[in-house]
Amino acid sequence: MATRVVRRDAQRPSRTSLSWHRQTSVPSSGKVCSFWLAGKCTRNPCRFLHSEAALTTSYAASSNHSAPKQSHYSEGRVKKTQNKMCEYWVTGNCVHAENCKYLHSWSYGDELSMLTQLSGHKKAVTGITLPTGSDKLFSGSKDGTVRVWDCHTGQCTGIFDMGSAVGCLISEGAWVFVGIENAVKAVNIQTNADLTLTAPGGQVCTMSTTNEMLLAGVHDGSILAWTNSGTNSFEATASLKGHTGLVVSLVFGAGRLYSGSMDNTIRVWDLENMQCIHTLNKHSEVVMSLVCWDQYLLSCSLDQTLKIWAATKAGDLEVVYTQDEEHGILSLRGMPDAQGKPILLCSCNDNSVRLYELPSFTERGRVFTRQEVRTIEVGPGGLFFTGDGTGRVSVWRLSGDSSVLPAKSA
Repeated sequence: MATRVVRRDAQRPSRTSLSWHRQTSVPSSGKVCSFWLAGKCTRNPCRFLHSEAALTTSYAASSNHSAPKQSHYSEGRVKKTQNKMCEYWVTGNCVHAENCKYLHSWSYGDELSMLTQLSGHKKAVTGITLPTGSDKLFSGSKDGTVRVWDCHTGQCTGIFDMGSAVGCLISEGAWVFVGIENAVKAVNIQTNADLTLTAPGGQVCTMSTTNEMLLAGVHDGSILAWTNSGTNSFEATASLKGHTGLVVSLVFGAGRLYSGSMDNTIRVWDLENMQCIHTLNKHSEVVMSLVCWDQYLLSCSLDQTLKIWAATKAGDLEVVYTQDEEHGILSLRGMPDAQGKPILLCSCNDNSVRLYELPSFTERGRVFTRQEVRTIEVGPGGLFFTGDGTGRVSVWRLSGDSSVLPAKSA
Protein backbone atom coordinates (compact mmCIF):
# COMPACT_ATOMS: atom_id res chain seq x y z
CA MET A 1 0.00 0.00 0.00
CA ALA A 2 1.42 3.36 -0.98
CA THR A 3 1.95 5.48 2.07
CA ARG A 4 1.67 9.00 0.75
CA VAL A 5 0.00 10.78 3.65
CA VAL A 6 -2.60 13.39 2.80
CA ARG A 7 -3.35 16.17 5.29
CA ARG A 8 -6.67 18.10 5.40
CA ASP A 9 -16.78 20.41 5.83
CA ALA A 10 -18.61 22.28 3.70
CA GLN A 11 -20.21 25.08 5.60
CA ARG A 12 -23.68 24.40 6.81
CA PRO A 13 -26.28 26.93 5.68
CA SER A 14 -26.60 29.57 8.34
CA ARG A 15 -29.93 30.02 10.05
CA THR A 16 -29.12 33.69 10.46
CA SER A 17 -29.89 34.05 6.76
CA LEU A 18 -33.57 33.63 7.69
CA SER A 19 -33.57 36.78 9.81
CA TRP A 20 -33.74 39.13 6.87
CA HIS A 21 -36.76 37.37 5.35
CA ARG A 22 -39.07 39.96 6.94
CA GLN A 23 -42.13 41.35 5.23
CA THR A 24 -41.83 45.08 4.46
CA SER A 25 -45.27 45.27 2.83
CA VAL A 26 -48.61 43.52 3.10
CA PRO A 27 -48.58 40.29 1.04
CA SER A 28 -50.97 40.24 -1.88
CA SER A 29 -51.66 36.54 -1.36
CA GLY A 30 -53.19 34.66 1.55
CA LYS A 31 -50.84 31.75 0.96
CA VAL A 32 -47.76 30.91 3.01
CA CYS A 33 -44.48 31.10 1.09
CA SER A 34 -43.23 27.53 0.57
CA PHE A 35 -39.70 28.83 -0.09
CA TRP A 36 -39.75 30.65 3.28
CA LEU A 37 -40.72 27.37 4.95
CA ALA A 38 -37.61 25.82 3.43
CA GLY A 39 -35.46 28.82 4.41
CA LYS A 40 -34.80 29.68 0.76
CA CYS A 41 -36.97 32.70 -0.09
CA THR A 42 -34.89 35.61 -1.49
CA ARG A 43 -37.73 38.01 -2.33
CA ASN A 44 -38.22 41.11 -0.20
CA PRO A 45 -41.04 41.95 -0.33
CA CYS A 46 -42.59 38.59 -1.13
CA ARG A 47 -46.24 38.35 -2.19
CA PHE A 48 -46.68 35.30 0.04
CA LEU A 49 -46.88 35.17 3.84
CA HIS A 50 -43.73 34.93 6.02
CA SER A 51 -44.62 34.21 9.67
CA GLU A 52 -45.76 31.47 12.00
CA ALA A 53 -48.90 33.50 12.83
CA ALA A 54 -49.63 33.89 9.15
CA LEU A 55 -49.19 30.18 8.74
CA THR A 56 -51.87 29.52 11.35
CA THR A 57 -54.15 32.16 9.83
CA SER A 58 -53.65 30.69 6.39
CA TYR A 59 -54.73 27.26 7.60
CA ALA A 60 -57.76 28.63 9.38
CA ALA A 61 -58.84 30.47 6.24
CA SER A 62 -58.23 27.52 3.96
CA SER A 63 -61.32 25.52 3.05
CA ASN A 64 -59.46 22.24 2.67
CA HIS A 65 -56.71 22.86 5.26
CA SER A 66 -54.08 21.72 2.77
CA ALA A 67 -50.50 22.71 3.46
CA PRO A 68 -48.01 24.00 0.90
CA LYS A 69 -46.11 21.18 -0.78
CA GLN A 70 -42.91 21.89 1.14
CA SER A 71 -44.58 22.41 4.53
CA HIS A 72 -44.02 20.04 7.45
CA TYR A 73 -47.53 20.71 8.76
CA SER A 74 -50.64 18.64 8.40
CA GLU A 75 -54.23 19.49 9.19
CA GLY A 76 -55.01 20.47 12.76
CA ARG A 77 -52.69 19.72 15.67
CA VAL A 78 -49.12 18.75 14.81
CA LYS A 79 -48.33 15.09 15.36
CA LYS A 80 -44.80 13.71 15.38
CA THR A 81 -43.89 11.31 12.62
CA GLN A 82 -41.63 8.77 14.28
CA ASN A 83 -39.96 7.30 11.21
CA LYS A 84 -38.70 10.23 9.18
CA MET A 85 -36.03 12.81 9.85
CA CYS A 86 -36.62 16.47 9.01
CA GLU A 87 -34.59 17.27 5.89
CA TYR A 88 -34.53 20.97 6.77
CA TRP A 89 -33.21 20.30 10.29
CA VAL A 90 -30.25 18.48 8.73
CA THR A 91 -29.22 21.65 6.88
CA GLY A 92 -30.06 23.95 9.79
CA ASN A 93 -33.04 25.51 7.97
CA CYS A 94 -36.13 24.15 9.73
CA VAL A 95 -38.20 27.08 11.02
CA HIS A 96 -40.70 24.98 12.99
CA ALA A 97 -38.50 23.93 15.92
CA GLU A 98 -40.48 21.76 18.36
CA ASN A 99 -43.62 22.17 16.23
CA CYS A 100 -42.09 20.23 13.34
CA LYS A 101 -43.82 16.90 12.85
CA TYR A 102 -40.61 15.25 11.64
CA LEU A 103 -37.71 14.10 13.81
CA HIS A 104 -34.93 16.49 14.77
CA SER A 105 -32.63 13.59 15.53
CA TRP A 106 -30.24 11.24 13.73
CA SER A 107 -32.11 8.18 15.03
CA TYR A 108 -35.14 6.86 16.83
CA GLY A 109 -35.51 3.77 19.02
CA ASP A 110 -35.22 3.38 22.79
CA GLU A 111 -31.89 1.50 22.68
CA LEU A 112 -30.34 3.34 19.76
CA SER A 113 -27.94 6.28 19.86
CA MET A 114 -25.18 7.91 17.85
CA LEU A 115 -21.78 8.05 19.53
CA THR A 116 -19.84 10.13 17.04
CA GLN A 117 -19.31 11.02 13.40
CA LEU A 118 -15.90 10.65 11.77
CA SER A 119 -15.35 13.25 9.06
CA GLY A 120 -12.55 13.44 6.54
CA HIS A 121 -13.39 11.55 3.37
CA LYS A 122 -14.30 13.78 0.44
CA LYS A 123 -16.55 11.26 -1.33
CA ALA A 124 -18.77 8.26 -0.54
CA VAL A 125 -17.51 5.68 1.95
CA THR A 126 -17.38 2.26 0.27
CA GLY A 127 -15.87 0.07 2.99
CA ILE A 128 -15.37 -0.09 6.77
CA THR A 129 -13.50 -2.78 8.68
CA LEU A 130 -12.18 -3.57 12.17
CA PRO A 131 -9.19 -5.94 11.84
CA THR A 132 -9.04 -8.71 14.43
CA GLY A 133 -6.98 -7.77 17.50
CA SER A 134 -6.53 -4.15 16.38
CA ASP A 135 -7.61 -0.94 18.07
CA LYS A 136 -7.93 0.76 14.68
CA LEU A 137 -10.90 1.25 12.37
CA PHE A 138 -10.22 1.41 8.63
CA SER A 139 -12.45 3.18 6.11
CA GLY A 140 -12.16 3.39 2.32
CA SER A 141 -13.74 5.91 -0.02
CA LYS A 142 -14.33 6.82 -3.63
CA ASP A 143 -11.96 9.72 -2.96
CA GLY A 144 -9.14 7.17 -3.39
CA THR A 145 -8.00 7.08 0.22
CA VAL A 146 -8.04 4.67 3.14
CA ARG A 147 -8.26 6.36 6.55
CA VAL A 148 -7.18 4.80 9.83
CA TRP A 149 -9.10 5.85 12.98
CA ASP A 150 -8.09 5.36 16.60
CA CYS A 151 -10.92 3.43 18.26
CA HIS A 152 -10.35 5.09 21.65
CA THR A 153 -10.11 8.73 20.59
CA GLY A 154 -11.92 8.77 17.24
CA GLN A 155 -8.97 10.60 15.71
CA CYS A 156 -7.66 9.89 12.22
CA THR A 157 -4.12 8.56 12.62
CA GLY A 158 -3.25 7.83 9.01
CA ILE A 159 -4.35 8.50 5.43
CA PHE A 160 -3.19 6.33 2.54
CA ASP A 161 -3.57 7.34 -1.09
CA MET A 162 -4.59 4.28 -3.14
CA GLY A 163 -4.22 5.96 -6.52
CA SER A 164 -7.82 5.27 -7.59
CA ALA A 165 -11.31 5.01 -6.11
CA VAL A 166 -11.75 2.40 -3.38
CA GLY A 167 -14.58 0.05 -4.36
CA CYS A 168 -14.60 -2.10 -1.22
CA LEU A 169 -12.61 -2.78 1.95
CA ILE A 170 -12.49 -5.89 4.17
CA SER A 171 -10.13 -7.59 6.62
CA GLU A 172 -9.32 -11.16 7.61
CA GLY A 173 -7.01 -11.75 10.54
CA ALA A 174 -4.14 -9.30 10.25
CA TRP A 175 -4.77 -8.70 6.54
CA VAL A 176 -6.56 -5.61 5.22
CA PHE A 177 -7.74 -5.88 1.60
CA VAL A 178 -8.57 -2.82 -0.51
CA GLY A 179 -10.39 -3.22 -3.83
CA ILE A 180 -9.40 -0.63 -6.44
CA GLU A 181 -9.28 -0.39 -10.24
CA ASN A 182 -7.83 -3.62 -11.69
CA ALA A 183 -6.18 -4.64 -8.40
CA VAL A 184 -6.51 -5.60 -4.77
CA LYS A 185 -4.10 -4.03 -2.28
CA ALA A 186 -3.25 -6.40 0.58
CA VAL A 187 -1.56 -5.13 3.74
CA ASN A 188 -0.62 -7.14 6.81
CA ILE A 189 -0.86 -4.78 9.80
CA GLN A 190 1.39 -7.04 11.90
CA THR A 191 4.21 -7.80 9.48
CA ASN A 192 3.79 -4.67 7.29
CA ALA A 193 3.75 -6.86 4.18
CA ASP A 194 2.37 -4.79 1.29
CA LEU A 195 1.13 -6.67 -1.81
CA THR A 196 -0.67 -5.80 -5.04
CA LEU A 197 -2.86 -8.55 -6.50
CA THR A 198 -3.67 -8.01 -10.16
CA ALA A 199 -7.41 -8.07 -10.94
CA PRO A 200 -7.96 -7.30 -14.64
CA GLY A 201 -11.55 -6.54 -15.49
CA GLY A 202 -12.03 -3.11 -13.95
CA GLN A 203 -13.10 -1.90 -10.52
CA VAL A 204 -13.08 -4.45 -7.71
CA CYS A 205 -16.55 -3.88 -6.20
CA THR A 206 -16.85 -6.54 -3.48
CA MET A 207 -14.70 -9.10 -1.64
CA SER A 208 -15.07 -12.06 0.68
CA THR A 209 -12.68 -14.49 2.39
CA THR A 210 -12.92 -18.16 3.33
CA ASN A 211 -10.56 -21.09 3.96
CA GLU A 212 -7.40 -19.08 3.31
CA MET A 213 -8.93 -17.87 0.06
CA LEU A 214 -9.64 -14.29 -1.05
CA LEU A 215 -12.43 -13.75 -3.60
CA ALA A 216 -13.14 -10.52 -5.45
CA GLY A 217 -16.08 -9.49 -7.65
CA VAL A 218 -15.02 -7.36 -10.60
CA HIS A 219 -16.73 -4.88 -12.90
CA ASP A 220 -16.63 -7.24 -15.92
CA GLY A 221 -18.76 -9.85 -14.06
CA SER A 222 -15.93 -12.21 -13.11
CA ILE A 223 -15.02 -13.44 -9.62
CA LEU A 224 -11.29 -13.80 -9.02
CA ALA A 225 -9.80 -16.12 -6.39
CA TRP A 226 -6.40 -16.11 -4.64
CA THR A 227 -5.02 -18.58 -2.12
CA ASN A 228 -2.89 -17.46 0.83
CA SER A 229 0.37 -19.40 0.59
CA GLY A 230 1.23 -18.67 4.23
CA THR A 231 4.41 -16.79 3.37
CA ASN A 232 3.03 -13.28 3.01
CA SER A 233 1.99 -13.98 -0.55
CA PHE A 234 -1.17 -14.85 -2.47
CA GLU A 235 -1.43 -17.05 -5.55
CA ALA A 236 -4.11 -16.53 -8.20
CA THR A 237 -6.08 -19.79 -8.45
CA ALA A 238 -9.31 -19.24 -10.40
CA SER A 239 -11.57 -16.89 -12.31
CA LEU A 240 -15.28 -17.71 -12.00
CA LYS A 241 -17.33 -16.72 -15.05
CA GLY A 242 -21.10 -16.58 -15.49
CA HIS A 243 -22.48 -13.19 -14.49
CA THR A 244 -23.25 -10.82 -17.35
CA GLY A 245 -23.15 -7.71 -15.15
CA LEU A 246 -20.69 -6.43 -12.57
CA VAL A 247 -20.56 -8.39 -9.31
CA VAL A 248 -21.55 -6.13 -6.40
CA SER A 249 -22.00 -8.60 -3.51
CA LEU A 250 -20.22 -11.73 -2.28
CA VAL A 251 -20.72 -13.89 0.80
CA PHE A 252 -19.57 -17.36 1.86
CA GLY A 253 -21.73 -19.70 3.91
CA ALA A 254 -22.82 -23.34 4.28
CA GLY A 255 -19.88 -24.42 2.16
CA ARG A 256 -20.93 -22.29 -0.80
CA LEU A 257 -20.05 -18.92 -2.31
CA TYR A 258 -22.99 -16.65 -3.20
CA SER A 259 -22.65 -13.73 -5.61
CA GLY A 260 -25.09 -10.94 -6.47
CA SER A 261 -24.83 -8.96 -9.68
CA MET A 262 -26.19 -6.12 -11.76
CA ASP A 263 -27.60 -8.84 -14.04
CA ASN A 264 -30.30 -9.24 -11.31
CA THR A 265 -29.25 -12.78 -10.42
CA ILE A 266 -27.65 -14.62 -7.51
CA ARG A 267 -25.23 -17.38 -8.41
CA VAL A 268 -24.27 -20.24 -6.09
CA TRP A 269 -20.73 -21.58 -6.50
CA ASP A 270 -19.09 -24.82 -5.39
CA LEU A 271 -15.54 -23.77 -4.52
CA GLU A 272 -14.19 -27.32 -4.60
CA ASN A 273 -14.63 -27.52 -8.35
CA MET A 274 -15.06 -23.75 -8.94
CA GLN A 275 -18.37 -24.28 -10.74
CA CYS A 276 -21.75 -22.48 -10.60
CA ILE A 277 -24.35 -24.96 -9.35
CA HIS A 278 -27.45 -22.70 -9.11
CA THR A 279 -28.66 -19.42 -10.60
CA LEU A 280 -31.42 -17.64 -8.64
CA ASN A 281 -33.66 -15.27 -10.62
CA LYS A 282 -36.28 -13.93 -8.19
CA HIS A 283 -35.04 -10.32 -8.09
CA SER A 284 -36.00 -7.88 -10.85
CA GLU A 285 -33.15 -5.40 -10.28
CA VAL A 286 -29.54 -5.44 -9.14
CA VAL A 287 -28.79 -7.67 -6.12
CA MET A 288 -27.01 -5.23 -3.81
CA SER A 289 -26.15 -7.27 -0.70
CA LEU A 290 -26.14 -10.84 0.64
CA VAL A 291 -26.03 -12.28 4.17
CA CYS A 292 -25.73 -15.91 5.28
CA TRP A 293 -27.44 -16.42 8.64
CA ASP A 294 -27.80 -19.91 10.11
CA GLN A 295 -29.35 -22.05 7.35
CA TYR A 296 -30.75 -19.05 5.47
CA LEU A 297 -29.52 -16.77 2.71
CA LEU A 298 -30.78 -13.17 2.81
CA SER A 299 -30.67 -11.00 -0.31
CA CYS A 300 -31.73 -7.44 -1.05
CA SER A 301 -32.20 -5.47 -4.22
CA LEU A 302 -33.06 -2.12 -5.72
CA ASP A 303 -36.40 -3.78 -6.61
CA GLN A 304 -37.44 -2.81 -3.04
CA THR A 305 -37.53 -6.37 -1.72
CA LEU A 306 -35.58 -8.37 0.81
CA LYS A 307 -35.81 -12.11 0.24
CA ILE A 308 -35.04 -15.02 2.57
CA TRP A 309 -33.94 -18.24 0.90
CA ALA A 310 -33.85 -21.78 2.32
CA ALA A 311 -32.70 -25.11 0.92
CA THR A 312 -35.26 -27.60 -0.31
CA LYS A 313 -34.99 -31.39 0.12
CA ALA A 314 -33.73 -31.53 -3.44
CA GLY A 315 -30.88 -29.19 -2.55
CA ASP A 316 -32.22 -26.17 -4.42
CA LEU A 317 -32.86 -22.76 -2.87
CA GLU A 318 -36.36 -21.29 -2.71
CA VAL A 319 -37.76 -18.01 -1.35
CA VAL A 320 -39.56 -18.64 1.95
CA TYR A 321 -40.27 -14.99 2.81
CA THR A 322 -40.25 -11.61 1.04
CA GLN A 323 -40.06 -8.31 2.92
CA ASP A 324 -41.34 -5.41 0.83
CA GLU A 325 -39.89 -1.94 1.39
CA GLU A 326 -40.90 1.47 0.04
CA HIS A 327 -37.37 2.11 -1.23
CA GLY A 328 -34.53 0.24 -2.87
CA ILE A 329 -32.34 -1.70 -0.45
CA LEU A 330 -28.58 -1.17 -0.56
CA SER A 331 -26.88 -3.13 2.20
CA LEU A 332 -27.51 -5.79 4.86
CA ARG A 333 -25.64 -6.78 8.02
CA GLY A 334 -26.59 -8.92 11.02
CA MET A 335 -25.82 -8.48 14.71
CA PRO A 336 -27.19 -9.66 18.09
CA ASP A 337 -28.76 -7.27 20.61
CA ALA A 338 -27.93 -7.31 24.33
CA GLN A 339 -30.29 -10.27 24.86
CA GLY A 340 -28.82 -12.21 21.94
CA LYS A 341 -31.81 -11.63 19.65
CA PRO A 342 -30.90 -11.40 15.94
CA ILE A 343 -31.06 -7.86 14.53
CA LEU A 344 -30.86 -7.17 10.80
CA LEU A 345 -29.45 -3.81 9.69
CA CYS A 346 -31.10 -2.82 6.41
CA SER A 347 -29.91 0.25 4.51
CA CYS A 348 -32.38 1.84 2.07
CA ASN A 349 -31.86 4.55 -0.51
CA ASP A 350 -34.01 7.03 1.43
CA ASN A 351 -30.88 7.80 3.52
CA SER A 352 -31.90 5.55 6.41
CA VAL A 353 -30.94 2.24 8.02
CA ARG A 354 -33.74 0.18 9.55
CA LEU A 355 -33.12 -2.21 12.44
CA TYR A 356 -35.35 -5.28 12.25
CA GLU A 357 -35.70 -7.99 14.90
CA LEU A 358 -35.79 -11.39 13.25
CA PRO A 359 -37.70 -13.49 12.41
CA SER A 360 -40.71 -11.19 12.94
CA PHE A 361 -39.22 -8.16 11.12
CA THR A 362 -40.42 -5.95 13.98
CA GLU A 363 -38.71 -2.57 13.56
CA ARG A 364 -36.55 -1.77 16.59
CA GLY A 365 -35.33 1.60 15.39
CA ARG A 366 -33.96 3.59 12.51
CA VAL A 367 -30.89 5.72 11.88
CA PHE A 368 -30.62 8.56 9.40
CA THR A 369 -27.75 9.96 7.37
CA ARG A 370 -27.24 12.89 5.01
CA GLN A 371 -26.93 10.58 2.01
CA GLU A 372 -27.47 6.89 1.37
CA VAL A 373 -25.47 4.26 3.25
CA ARG A 374 -23.63 1.78 1.03
CA THR A 375 -21.54 0.06 3.70
CA ILE A 376 -22.23 -1.18 7.25
CA GLU A 377 -19.79 -2.80 9.67
CA VAL A 378 -20.57 -4.44 13.01
CA GLY A 379 -18.37 -4.14 16.10
CA PRO A 380 -18.42 -5.47 19.67
CA GLY A 381 -20.64 -4.29 22.52
CA GLY A 382 -23.61 -3.31 20.36
CA LEU A 383 -21.57 -1.02 18.11
CA PHE A 384 -22.09 -0.66 14.39
CA PHE A 385 -20.71 1.71 11.78
CA THR A 386 -22.24 3.26 8.67
CA GLY A 387 -20.54 5.00 5.78
CA ASP A 388 -22.62 7.39 3.68
CA GLY A 389 -22.40 9.25 0.40
CA THR A 390 -21.02 12.42 1.97
CA GLY A 391 -17.88 10.60 3.12
CA ARG A 392 -18.91 10.49 6.77
CA VAL A 393 -18.49 7.45 9.00
CA SER A 394 -21.07 7.34 11.82
CA VAL A 395 -20.66 5.26 14.97
CA TRP A 396 -23.87 3.91 16.54
CA ARG A 397 -24.73 1.89 19.62
CA LEU A 398 -27.70 -0.44 19.89
CA SER A 399 -26.97 -1.61 23.44
CA GLY A 400 -24.15 -2.08 25.92
CA ASP A 401 -21.73 0.39 27.50
CA SER A 402 -19.33 1.73 24.88
CA SER A 403 -18.01 5.16 25.79
CA VAL A 404 -15.03 4.43 23.55
CA LEU A 405 -14.58 2.25 20.51
CA PRO A 406 -12.82 -0.89 21.77
CA ALA A 407 -10.66 -3.23 19.76
CA LYS A 408 -12.37 -6.07 17.98
CA SER A 409 -11.82 -9.29 19.89
CA ALA A 410 -10.37 -12.33 18.20
